[in-house]
Amino acid sequence: MLTEHAPRHGWVIVDKPAGPTSAAVVGRVKRLTGARKAGHGGTLDPLATGVLAVALGEATKTVAFILEGQKTYRFAVRWGESRSTDDAEGEVTGTSAVRPAGGAIVAALSRFTGRIAQVPPVYSAVKHGGQRAYAMARAGRPPVLASRLVDVHRFELVAQPNRDAASFVVECGKGTYVRALARDLAAALGTVAYVAEIRRIRAGPFGEDQAISLEKLATLGHSAPPETYLLPVEAALAGIPALALTGSQAERLRHGVAVPVNSLNDGTVCVTAAGRLVALAEVTGCKARPVRVFDLEA
Repeated sequence: MLTEHAPRHGWVIVDKPAGPTSAAVVGRVKRLTGARKAGHGGTLDPLATGVLAVALGEATKTVAFILEGQKTYRFAVRWGESRSTDDAEGEVTGTSAVRPAGGAIVAALSRFTGRIAQVPPVYSAVKHGGQRAYAMARAGRPPVLASRLVDVHRFELVAQPNRDAASFVVECGKGTYVRALARDLAAALGTVAYVAEIRRIRAGPFGEDQAISLEKLATLGHSAPPETYLLPVEAALAGIPALALTGSQAERLRHGVAVPVNSLNDGTVCVTAAGRLVALAEVTGCKARPVRVFDLEA
């Protein structure tokens, strides 16, 4: 575990293994890095692997940008059997002899692309009457959940290794459940299915090429400089326009004072001074007002 050289602020992109919860992974990263605060940019089910973006220190103030961002998943479906959790961890709840052909699968995918209505899985973190749906389901009181609108930007069939299985890639927005996509696609094809494997390959600006295992993080934490595995706070702010201010302007902004700026466009900006991140600010009427101020020295 790191001590006096512990990184305090930035992003660690973990290649989450199957098994632990996202919260458990965040806890381990926090211990390995010695960070005071930690959070993540979107939960992965215990079964799932892949990109789990872990925010340390002041980076936790930018978590919302990853939560709201697009995610990309690669997953495998097993036809002919439904499970209580809609994935391999649940109990068998039904079977079907129907095995869809590739052409029928491809034709059905368009029905699940764009803005669609989706009912979350019963075993999910969605709240119903103030309680988590999965807690109610485990207690033998599965809730009837309402559908909600989600965005699916891309949904592609990428492989059919045999008649019982198929693999897909999906790019989707916040709140989309891959398990629900598999469940509903199977129903549209006249059969049942569950997700056998799932891997997140991108979360916002972070891809699996940037992800490291917990074992590698433990090794690097003892010997390598933080830059080896720690991405800067502003890595989560890709696509937000930058606005450079003078030192005096930045100091005023840090203290909650709006400052005049030469900007023709209103909206959220990423404020820097002398090349360092200062704040997220909202520009309106040629004035920048602080929304999130960063203290990267603490």
